[in-house]
Amino acid sequence: HLKVHVEAVLKPLIRSHDLHQQEDFTQLFLDLWKNKARRKSKRQRRAGDRGQWASKTEYVLVVAGNVVGLGNVWRFPYLCYKNGGGAFLVPYGLLAVVCGIPLFLLETSMGQYTQEGFITSWRKLCPLAQGIGFGELTISLCFFIYILIEAWALFYLVFSFRSQLPWASCDNIWNTAHCLGLQTFNSSNLTNQTNTTSAAIEFWERRVLVVSGGIEELGSVRWELALCLLACWVFCYFSIWKGVRSSGKVAYFTATFPYVMLMVLLIRGLTLPGAWEGIYYYLYPDLNRLANLEVWIEAGSQICFSYSLAAGTLNVLGSFNEYNNNCYKDCFWLCLLNSGTSFVAGFVVFSVLGFMAQKQGVTIDTVVESGPGLAFIAYPQATAMMPLPQFWTVCFFLMLILLTVDTHFVIVESFITTVSDLFPKLFRAPVRREIFVLLICLSSFLLHLTLVTEGGIYVFQLIDFYGSTRVCQSVIAINNNIVSIYVKTVSTPSQISLVLYLVEYKHLKINDRYVYPAWAYGLGWTMTLSSVLMVPLWAAGQMCRTAGTFREVSVQGGVFTSHKPGDLGL
Repeated sequence: HLKVHVEAVLKPLIRSHDLHQQEDFTQLFLDLWKNKARRKSKRQRRAGDRGQWASKTEYVLVVAGNVVGLGNVWRFPYLCYKNGGGAFLVPYGLLAVVCGIPLFLLETSMGQYTQEGFITSWRKLCPLAQGIGFGELTISLCFFIYILIEAWALFYLVFSFRSQLPWASCDNIWNTAHCLGLQTFNSSNLTNQTNTTSAAIEFWERRVLVVSGGIEELGSVRWELALCLLACWVFCYFSIWKGVRSSGKVAYFTATFPYVMLMVLLIRGLTLPGAWEGIYYYLYPDLNRLANLEVWIEAGSQICFSYSLAAGTLNVLGSFNEYNNNCYKDCFWLCLLNSGTSFVAGFVVFSVLGFMAQKQGVTIDTVVESGPGLAFIAYPQATAMMPLPQFWTVCFFLMLILLTVDTHFVIVESFITTVSDLFPKLFRAPVRREIFVLLICLSSFLLHLTLVTEGGIYVFQLIDFYGSTRVCQSVIAINNNIVSIYVKTVSTPSQISLVLYLVEYKHLKINDRYVYPAWAYGLGWTMTLSSVLMVPLWAAGQMCRTAGTFREVSVQGGVFTSHKPGDLGL
């Protein structure tokens, strides 16, 4: 029937006496049609093996849950305040347009185009560049540690249901004689007393972490934190054990509920006394700061961190899309959502910090915090000053947990999918995936027990500083030079940022007083180089193993060739 239809279409176009030409054109159209149908059938079979999003909504929610995380709530507002207030939005917005959105689109489209994880996608596009994929695999392993933040938040959530919040008073067994509760924590006490600490700081350091003297003194495992960590890994397992079929359904709650909590906290924060003073500090523009290169470096690092660039997650999530999905529109709106959430989170944070500063009779400078200091010291202390403190504390830590949950299970899912794509016959058989996911979650839990020891915070900070943040910038800079001519124009800011970051490098310190031993810094740089050196070492290894001249091997490896959809079997 197809042949008759093609002949009917071609007959008026070709002279009737030229029967051979008519037959040739008919056969050509039939071959093209069959090849297209064969490629479509192949993609459908592969999607059935790997899994595919049940709907566009699931994809958008999972990606939104991944990119909207802790970096939006506890990092962006502080960076904005620190680097010129409203003026910081200039380098942030510029780098988002020049670097963030193009790289976000690049990683997503790579996964969607190849329908592969972040190692095998490079094998199809440019075999010599597979080292980038292995580097991203190393980074994703380092990112596993952020489940510890989820465990800390769960620990705080349990204590939030007490009638008397333990970080509001000094009547607990872990408090010292230098402790100041909320009733006495005001400007007069701060002026007249020295060597004092707030009840919130003592709860964090002496009850939650029980901090030891250094990384050399790991001490014993904190069994309460270990139970919280176990609960987090159990939730992660059941979120991803069926692949995108289960994670897509989980995201309907975990990606939307944090926005409900964010809106509740925003409304409450704006109605507090002193809120607008905090917002003034948050947005007051200091244009002189734009001349400082560090401001631009901070803006670039925030884009990389909050957009989840170079972690491989965008590549994997995009690979579960349909081949012809409009990823351009998706990436633009998701990036806009990410940056918009960061901006709104600043109002949530600084309105509460302004209230806290007014209550204590101090300036914003003395209460503003970033990272764990904001989430586990400043904000809990502020909510303890409000009416119905338990309710507002529960809202905050529920939001914090769900922000972390999404990001974490996407990172683990990306790791598992990438390894499964490397060995499809081994891990795509029935039940084997579930067993593989269980082994990854169980082994990660056992390894992360070192993070819930008395010296675990030192291990966490070391991996966070050397294994995650610094590596992202390095791999992105290398990544940009390899992919395409267009992205080479984007790579310049990333490379400048990387060079300046290395020039301004300073050894990691905890609270500006604890200095790690030399072997710890060596371990940190080993983590950094373990992913960065994957790129040149893999390329050099492939060049040495492949016969031919340098030019021939480069062409064979895909460095000087431009692929077409047919070349990749798509």
